[in-house]
Amino acid sequence: MKIICIYITVVVLSSTYLVHTSMLKYKSPPVSTIFYAIKAPRLLQSVFASFGDLFTYKLSYVLFNKHVAQWALFSQLTCWFMFFCITRTLSNSLETVLTSISLFYWKFALLIAALACIVRPTSAITWLYLGIWEFVKADDRYKFLFLEVFPIWRLLWNTQVALVFPQGFPAMLLTFLPFSLIGIIHSKKWRPSGLVAWVLGFIAFLDIKNSGLSCSASLALMFSGYFLAAVPGCAPRDHNRKISSFFIRFPSRKYFMLFLIATNVPMALYMSLVHQRGSEDVMNFLAYEARDGKVKSILFLTPCHATPYYSTLHEKVPMQFLDCSPTLEKGALDESDQFMRNPTAFMSDMVGNWSLPSHIVLFDSEESQLRDFLFSHSFSEVKRFFHAHFKVDRDLQASIAVYALTEEERQDI
Repeated sequence: MKIICIYITVVVLSSTYLVHTSMLKYKSPPVSTIFYAIKAPRLLQSVFASFGDLFTYKLSYVLFNKHVAQWALFSQLTCWFMFFCITRTLSNSLETVLTSISLFYWKFALLIAALACIVRPTSAITWLYLGIWEFVKADDRYKFLFLEVFPIWRLLWNTQVALVFPQGFPAMLLTFLPFSLIGIIHSKKWRPSGLVAWVLGFIAFLDIKNSGLSCSASLALMFSGYFLAAVPGCAPRDHNRKISSFFIRFPSRKYFMLFLIATNVPMALYMSLVHQRGSEDVMNFLAYEARDGKVKSILFLTPCHATPYYSTLHEKVPMQFLDCSPTLEKGALDESDQFMRNPTAFMSDMVGNWSLPSHIVLFDSEESQLRDFLFSHSFSEVKRFFHAHFKVDRDLQASIAVYALTEEERQDI
């Protein structure tokens, strides 16, 4: 298995390098080259994700046994959130993989942990917990300090934590949640389960978005594997296995398997292939338009990080987008917030000193307020893409539109 994973990694890395090298030879890269340049990093992250699955299995083997490890891997592979997130080219996806590897290779944990912190500094939250645990275990006298004098857990309960635990974490695990909770209680493996609570509490207390969530979910799914391994099964070896009096009351494992697959696989496919796909589709469209020389510059009137940029475009095209840099001034709104609050007023102020773009990208929720403005500046709609069926954290963004200058105006840029 290791040899196969290493071989695939080498092939993908080599292919990625060759694709980007070949792109340098062309002023306008071939269509196939653009396609591979977009997909190669995602394929590479998929290989990294497979290592995460492998070491989740190996870690479960060490913590429990082979039988539990098999069902932990089943949980990891069928959970909609892991399917949706772990293969995305995000730093916290790689952080999750590195954390799984470092927890297994404990002797080399500090080295791998350092790499994880370089990839994403907030990974230090995980290692702070493990460091304190080792410190307390080294001398029982410190348990009093850690658990009584400095009860950190009391500091972690605030509004953000109240949102993460009843909303964020259950949404990630979905139907795996009750099985994970039962597994945590009955396995009595408090160190890894404590790590899950610690990470969730800390990121909520510090209000760090998306940090450590996939790592916490991966650990919690091991306990779901514990539950599935403990309930009665249909295989011959299950009849010879001693089953706890608590778990013997549950129906056969096959019903739980069917339930988990039926509730997670459709969700995984919908979230990965349908929900909010407009951001990807619009950039793919612009990439091919730019290759044909039809795009001179682009203005993105979208929330921060709503679309990929040069990772998809792969052309030397100037881009402008709304700034969302943090500010020290209390109550100050960044450009993105100002635009979302009043698109018309924001654009009226912006037009005085902007560099006229050839294309503008925006969601339909703001487009309705700017349509007259766009027409008055010689922009017309050239393409529209479906984005979402329901709203998530702001007004419904059902579609994303591309507006372009008329051909005559574009010639003057």
